[in-house]
Amino acid sequence: MMDKLKTIVLTALVLLSLVQSYLLAYSMPGLGVTTTPQQGYVPAEPLGQEEKVENVIFPEDMVLHLGKGKHTLLYPASNFYNLIFGKIKSREFKGFQRSAAVVVDWDEIRDRDPGLELRFGNGVPVELLSKVLKLEGDATFMDDVVNRIWIYTSSDRDEVRTYFFSSDGISVYESVKADLTAQDVQMYVGYGEYQTNYRRIGDDIYTADGPVEAAQSVVGYESYSPEQMQRYLFFDPGVTRVISDQGGSQIYTDGKRGLQVEQNGRWINFTDPVSVQGQNDNESQNVYAAIQFINQHGGWDGMHRFVHAGTFESVQVLRFQQYYGSYPIIPQEPFMFGSMKLRLQQGVVSEYERSLLTLQKKPEQRDVRWLPGGDMLESAYENYSRKQDVTAVFPALLAVATEKNVMRLEPVWAVRLRDGSQETLLAAVPGGYKPGPGEPGGAPLQKSTQGGGMDPGGAGSGGTGTGSGSGTGTGTISGSGSIAQLSGSSLTDYLGGLANLDESGAEAGADENADSGTADSGTETGETGSVFRAAADEIADEPGGR
Repeated sequence: MMDKLKTIVLTALVLLSLVQSYLLAYSMPGLGVTTTPQQGYVPAEPLGQEEKVENVIFPEDMVLHLGKGKHTLLYPASNFYNLIFGKIKSREFKGFQRSAAVVVDWDEIRDRDPGLELRFGNGVPVELLSKVLKLEGDATFMDDVVNRIWIYTSSDRDEVRTYFFSSDGISVYESVKADLTAQDVQMYVGYGEYQTNYRRIGDDIYTADGPVEAAQSVVGYESYSPEQMQRYLFFDPGVTRVISDQGGSQIYTDGKRGLQVEQNGRWINFTDPVSVQGQNDNESQNVYAAIQFINQHGGWDGMHRFVHAGTFESVQVLRFQQYYGSYPIIPQEPFMFGSMKLRLQQGVVSEYERSLLTLQKKPEQRDVRWLPGGDMLESAYENYSRKQDVTAVFPALLAVATEKNVMRLEPVWAVRLRDGSQETLLAAVPGGYKPGPGEPGGAPLQKSTQGGGMDPGGAGSGGTGTGSGSGTGTGTISGSGSIAQLSGSSLTDYLGGLANLDESGAEAGADENADSGTADSGTETGETGSVFRAAADEIADEPGGR
C-alpha cells in the first residue's frame, strides 16, 4: 500500500515538473514592468494654424509684358494677381519638350510680344509645383527646379507659347499642349494697362516708373513663451535644464537637443544633431517634412512663401518668407522676424529657427505711403554698394520693434542678394506725400502739347517749376497750397532732399542743354531746387517744425 502511494506521488511530481518545463520553454513570464509618469509633463496643445504645401507655393511676382517695350508688375494677394493666378491654376500643361535657353532671343520677345512671366525667385521643384498647377511631364522635367513660367503670344504666328525655365539657366521646357488661347493672354495683359509702368534696368531687374502705393501699419502682436516651445520640441521637458550664456540668451537642453532663446524671448534656434547617410536627398520630401514639422511645432502666422535656399554641406536649407498683405516682411537689424528657416537631411529636421511673435490680422493703425519710383529709384539701385550681387528689387515691409506688444511695418524698396540675404534700398516718401509727374520719385513728365502746355497728369495744380538734372531727371512741384497741407518734420527733410537733388542736377542740366542750345533749362532746375528749399524752410519755421 505504501509503495503504491509513493509511486503516485512521484508520478505527480514528474508530471508537474514537465508542465513547468513546458511553460518556461514556450511562454513569456509576466515581468510586471511598471512605468513612471514623466514628472510635470503635459501633452502640448496645438499652437498656430496648420498649412499645406499648395498654400506656400506661389510666384513672388508677375511681370506683364504689354508690347512696345512696356511692362508692369503684380504682387501676391493683389486683385489682378489673384485673378490671373487662379485662371492659370485651372489650365493644363502637357507635352513638355526640352531645349537650350539660348536658342530664343528673350530680350526681343520681352519688348515685342504681349505676355506674362510668373517668377519664383530662386526656383521651386516641379514636383511641388505640380501640387498647384496641372502638369504632366517626363521624369527629367518632374525632377527639375524651375524659376519662372513665361507665356506669350507670338507676334509672327499669332500662337501662344509657354515655357518653363530651369533654375540652372541652361534649359527651358516648352509645353506644346498648353490649355491656353491668345484671348487668354490678351486678357491677362489687359489687366496691366492701367497699372504703374516698370522699366527694365538689368538682367531680370525692374524698377517702377512712378510712385507705388503702399501702407505703413502699426500692428499688435502676441508671443508664445519659451516654455510652450520647450514642450513642443523635447520628448520629455521634465529632464531639460536651462543654461544662461554671457550674451543674455537662454539654452534649454536635454543633453542631445538644444533650444536657444534670444531677443528677450522672441526668437528661438532649435538644434537636433542627426546623422543620416547613404541616400540622395529629395528636396520635395524635405519640404513636406518641414511643413509637417512646423504644423506640429508652433504652426504658421499668416501667409508664407516657400523659398528655395540651396544645399550646404549635404544639408538642405529651406526658408518660408512671411507676408503681410501683398509684401514680404524683412526685419530691421538686429531685430529678427519675418521668416522661418529649417535645415533637413532626408526628411529629418536638424535645425529650426523662427520668431515667437504672432501678428494680429488687423492693424491698429494704417496710413498710406508712396514708394518713390522713376529716376530716383533707378539711381538708388545704380549707386547701391553691392549692385553686382543684386538679383531682385521688390517692395517690402520693414519690421521695426517699437513699444511692447506693438510692431511698425514700414514700406520700403528692398533688394535680394545672391546669398539670399535681403536689405533695404530706399524708404517710402514720408507723410503720405505722393510725388507728382516730374518730381523726384514721381513718374516722368509727359511730352508737351502743341500749345506749349503739359498733357493731363504732366503737372500738378497750384503752379509748377520744371527742370532737368542728372540722376533724378526732370522735377516739378505743386504750389505752396498743397505743400502746406503736408507740413511736418519728415516732409521737411524730404523736401530738403528734393532741393539737394535738383540743385545738384542744375549745373549738369545746364551743361547738357548748352550743347543743344537750350541753356535756360539748367537755370530752371536751380529755381525748382530753390522752390523745394523755400518750402522746407517755410515748414521748418512753423511751430514744431525742424
